Amino acid sequence: MSQAIRTTCAYCGVGCGIAASPTGGRAVTIKGDEAHPANAGKLCSKGTHLGETVGLEGRLLHPMIGDKRASWDKALDMVAKRFRETIAKHGPDSVAFYVSGQLLTEDYYVANKLMKGFIGSANIDTNSRLCMSSAVAGHNRAFGEDVVPASYDDLDEADLIVLVGSNTAWCHPIVYQRIQAARAARGTKLVVIDPRRTETCEGADLHLALRPGSDVALMNGLLAWMDQGKLLDADFLRDSVNAPEGFWDAIRTGHDLWTTAKACDVSPALLQQFYELFAATPRTVTMFSQGINQSIRGTDQVNAIVNLHLATGRIGKPGAAPFSITGQPNAMGGREVGGLASTLAAHMDFAAENVARVGRFWAAPTMATKPGLKAVDLFRAINEGRIKALWVMATNPAVSLPDANRVREALEAVPFLVVSDVMATTDTAVHAHVRLPAAAWGEKDGTVTNSDRTISRQRALLPLPGEARPDWWIVTEVARRMGWRNAFAYDRPADIWREHARLTAYQNDGARVLNLRAQATMGNEAYEAMEPFRWGDAPFADGRFSTPDGKARLLPVSQMDLQGPLRDWPMTLNTGRYRDQWHTMTRTGLSPKLARHREEPLVEVHPQDATALGIADGDLARVSTPQGESLFRARISDGQRPGEVFTPIHWTDQQSSGGRTGLLPRPLVDPHSGQPGFKSTPVRVEKVATEWKGFLILRGSEPVRVPCLWATRITVSGGALYEVAGNGDPARLETCLPKGDRVEAIDMTRGTRRVAIIRDGKLAGVLIVTRSGILPTRDWLIGQLAVEGVGASVLAARGPGNQPDKGAIICVCFDIGLNNIVRAIREQSLVDVPAIGAALGAGTNCGSCRPALANILAQAQQETLHAAE
Repeated sequence: MSQAIRTTCAYCGVGCGIAASPTGGRAVTIKGDEAHPANAGKLCSKGTHLGETVGLEGRLLHPMIGDKRASWDKALDMVAKRFRETIAKHGPDSVAFYVSGQLLTEDYYVANKLMKGFIGSANIDTNSRLCMSSAVAGHNRAFGEDVVPASYDDLDEADLIVLVGSNTAWCHPIVYQRIQAARAARGTKLVVIDPRRTETCEGADLHLALRPGSDVALMNGLLAWMDQGKLLDADFLRDSVNAPEGFWDAIRTGHDLWTTAKACDVSPALLQQFYELFAATPRTVTMFSQGINQSIRGTDQVNAIVNLHLATGRIGKPGAAPFSITGQPNAMGGREVGGLASTLAAHMDFAAENVARVGRFWAAPTMATKPGLKAVDLFRAINEGRIKALWVMATNPAVSLPDANRVREALEAVPFLVVSDVMATTDTAVHAHVRLPAAAWGEKDGTVTNSDRTISRQRALLPLPGEARPDWWIVTEVARRMGWRNAFAYDRPADIWREHARLTAYQNDGARVLNLRAQATMGNEAYEAMEPFRWGDAPFADGRFSTPDGKARLLPVSQMDLQGPLRDWPMTLNTGRYRDQWHTMTRTGLSPKLARHREEPLVEVHPQDATALGIADGDLARVSTPQGESLFRARISDGQRPGEVFTPIHWTDQQSSGGRTGLLPRPLVDPHSGQPGFKSTPVRVEKVATEWKGFLILRGSEPVRVPCLWATRITVSGGALYEVAGNGDPARLETCLPKGDRVEAIDMTRGTRRVAIIRDGKLAGVLIVTRSGILPTRDWLIGQLAVEGVGASVLAARGPGNQPDKGAIICVCFDIGLNNIVRAIREQSLVDVPAIGAALGAGTNCGSCRPALANILAQAQQETLHAAE
């Protein structure tokens, strides 16, 4: 085995270090980097299984013009020519870039420089607009700069951690483990504020299941409570904070405990318990994520949290801070270089002096002088004919943006669309006129910044496959062909890094916390050997902020009236992530192990609503909004509030005939940040009846289109599993089976059909459908894809002897199912999660399943208690 290469994980904003060892070909062994400050060697399930996603399945390996392979020179010349012609005819604002937190900082930097300094428009926005731009706007309004005033070290020193709008156990598992370690070591209290009872709530000291969108009322009520009890930090308010006239009068009016409890739909006693705990615990970290940001009032919600910390002096001190935790691996790096349409570069806005400063530094011929179009407005402008050429880099807006059907119309209508991506076929790339093969994780080289401002190197482990190239190289080559060769004379990522570092320091003079002056003269060897480091040390510890007068600002924010049930759309949709999947699954969808935890896109419905709707667990349900509709598998869950449902964001047309969440939300955005509101969409839910159900298992990775109402593709070892359901004659599904020797069994009584195809002694495919019978488990049949000498007995769908069903997979790392766990708890009298780990191994690797294990244990113990009674 070769020496491990230290790099950084490709997924969430925790920014975990990885020690990766190439083992030949495209194989890589993945371990956590014990020396990295973000994770100290720990990895979640997604990071642990990165090695399963570095193959070349589905990769775009050559430039494509239309459906034809092209040379790099021809493709790049076409992109440069079409952008030049469009700008000449329609002006610089007729073109746009839509980029991604999957880009490295160096990629982001050159794309931003090209658009804002040389094309002369600020029409470059990023999918980070969808996840953390409200935090950016809130920080800028309060601090004068987009600075996260916290680090992971603060979690170790806090006496109270408040998680707001964050399913941390699933979305940031390593942070959650750090929180749990602090609770075990020093008794840190944990409060979870979330309409849903997620696995993050397991074992928390308090869970407030508030009404969606009532966070401003909650935080204003807490601030009023602190003010009434004379628990504010008067000295800090006097020396370091400005409050506008009338701010305190507004807080002291209409924010009593009972009014706040009614607005939030929580009991006054529960609310008082939270308020008293907060008041008694000065060392408080409030971590917030998408539940706060992804709202049409997201910026106000951010500032309500920040107001509370400023007024109580809980900022700039160990264990005391508001802490925005980002979703993507390099959302922060994109913020630092100006990857958002609303910022210029290096934490500067479009003030005239900043435009002049950046223009001098870049020697830019055509500086953008005003903010550009934010994501939702950008695609609306395409539909209106104002954007004539678009370049999408490393993201899939046809799936991820709200009102995604309209986004697809825009992608189809734009006169010239360029997509640079690692995958050949995405819901976005199918519309492209030119596709450019980009380097993937494991092939890229550069830097990323995580949620607590730690900059780390992402290093190449594998050679570039085919003709794939790094994103920075692709953008640089286009810029050169557009006539700006000298300004984009980069030979390596280190060249770009040094320029970015110089810009952060250029005429800074302490005005901005972001200042990488010490990195600006770093040599190539030093760049290669760069250790993780955090910029900004301890921001605001001296009570000085990045505003003209050095004082932070309290922002007046008020709770808007919350929309009640609508006649045609009586329920409320919340959206989010699953534990083991990432964004639109172009990477995690390749991993057989990561597919097992949640195999299909589910709509989670409260039992009370399910009864009223006539929906049973496992039924198909249609979720509809004025924007569109999609099918989901129903999951009955009392973790939902009545009247509210939840769906995941990950599924696309490439994996399922349903499950497209992005087309459901309204294209409404926060007026300050432009971030869409994904967390509170009026919807209608109804049962969808089907005549039969079944599954299809196929050898190999080539996807097929299954002709039925419901089909979800699930990657398995050696092939793919399709869960299917529909109406009419299921025999038409047999067209999906490969050629080979056919064996079949038909049960007319139950309407069951079993067909297997055997080729060269191996199972090539199997289809099992039934109208009224029980379907067999899939695991044994999937295992037969790897077996030689398969015979007709495969139709039994089980091997010889008693082979109990393992149940739904809970521990992905060790492939341990629910039934295994429950059986071990009962038979071995296991009493805690460590005991389960000792008996089965579950929860002993990445730890992502520990909250689920705790919940299973509690349910099993409760059932045992009831049985004894």
